[in-house]
Amino acid sequence: MNHSQDRAPIVEALERFKRMRVVPFDVPGHKRGRGNRELTDFLGEKCLSVDVNSMKPLDNLCHPVSVIHEGEVLAAHAFGAAHAFFMVGGTTSSVQSMVLSVCGRGDKIIMPRNVHRSAINALVLSGAVPVYVNPGTSRRLGIPLGMAVADVERAIREHPEAKAVLINNPTYYGVCSDLRAICDLAHAHGMKVLVDEAHGTHFYFGEGLPPSGMAVGADMAAVSMHKSGGSLTQSSFLLIGPSMNEGHVRQIINLTQTTSGSYLLMSSLDLSRRNLALHGKEIFRRVCEMSQYAREEINKIGGYYAFGEECVDGDAFFAFDTTKLSIHTRDIGLAGIEVYDLLRDDYDIQIEFGDIGNILAYVSVGDREKDLERLIAALAEIRRLHAGSPVGMLDHEYIDPQVELPPQEAFYADKVSLPIEESAGYICSEFVMCYPPGIPILAPGERITREILDYIAYAKDKGCFMTGTQDINIEHINVIKGA
Repeated sequence: MNHSQDRAPIVEALERFKRMRVVPFDVPGHKRGRGNRELTDFLGEKCLSVDVNSMKPLDNLCHPVSVIHEGEVLAAHAFGAAHAFFMVGGTTSSVQSMVLSVCGRGDKIIMPRNVHRSAINALVLSGAVPVYVNPGTSRRLGIPLGMAVADVERAIREHPEAKAVLINNPTYYGVCSDLRAICDLAHAHGMKVLVDEAHGTHFYFGEGLPPSGMAVGADMAAVSMHKSGGSLTQSSFLLIGPSMNEGHVRQIINLTQTTSGSYLLMSSLDLSRRNLALHGKEIFRRVCEMSQYAREEINKIGGYYAFGEECVDGDAFFAFDTTKLSIHTRDIGLAGIEVYDLLRDDYDIQIEFGDIGNILAYVSVGDREKDLERLIAALAEIRRLHAGSPVGMLDHEYIDPQVELPPQEAFYADKVSLPIEESAGYICSEFVMCYPPGIPILAPGERITREILDYIAYAKDKGCFMTGTQDINIEHINVIKGA
């Protein structure tokens, strides 16, 4: 097989198919856009003409043997993996496939508690039992960090039967654990290493960035190509190392992934992989330069703190992703979510997220210097117009959970709905989180405390978008009956 990275096999097959002028008596029913003119006018005829069904000339995502398989092999070479899977259910699907591939009901998995909800959802699906490692925390920034190696070692020693260790690389804020040391430690104890790289696509292609999961010998990695890699929303890669059985992992993926794989999503993965393989070093050098410039200019404003590599401590903050523009806002008397809302409502600037004390402006392949100048100017004006005192503001993003039951057991247990302000002391049966970033404040099986309720009330008051509960208004919460 030709492993030249300038090829895009899925795109090439779609172009050949378009030239054939095939008459469609298959799905999708819009028949290349003719059946829904409004949709064609909105998305464009080129888009609708390649929104097609699986067929012999175009292969099949569930069991690829030709062009999709070729695309997967090229992606594996580009990422340094034994195999790569095209994923059309987002990195949520990739993370869940990793956990389901190595953990069955009752199996233990070691993971940081500040994981994305998709990882804990995987525990609800599989019945696996989490061994949470509380992340380090930054007193200065109030944010959860990575896992300290000593804490992971303690968890491994106390739970030697655990099947795997899951690691964020990096966190939403750009913080990295000592990936290589944790990977070597887990392997020395016969455990698989799963890496959530939803925010780390560029680690595989840039220079001077923290190491990637595949580079340190991880067994599996979930890579969110649509975030920093430039593909369409919901498209992702699942990477595996030589220790994993490709056929088994594909069976696991096919338990939950659609049988109608979107060729729009797959072709975007194909083209984005080609772009990064050919031009990634140059692209991410420029992204790093833009982020560093913005950091320096924002820190000149005063009050804000755009943090970077100076925070690295060699342990829970082992390394920093310099593409991330994470900005601490609490010192100007504004919660991150308040700055987030002001930027959108008053300046037409949409950043990635704001939480209690920080904002994240996602800088990537499609950004321009003039847009960063506009962000910097807006932040300066927000400080001038809206700054206040930080007295009385919450100063932390993470509360150590009290885990009482495995997530699956708690999620499916008999439950009752209580007003959330009356739920302290009960065991939660659902999730509560701010989205983004989608890291649960409460997960099924955790004890609800007054501190957590005060945090939820504060986050709601500041304007965080809360999600996870059956009650869309987050005024009631499901708790385990009699517990």
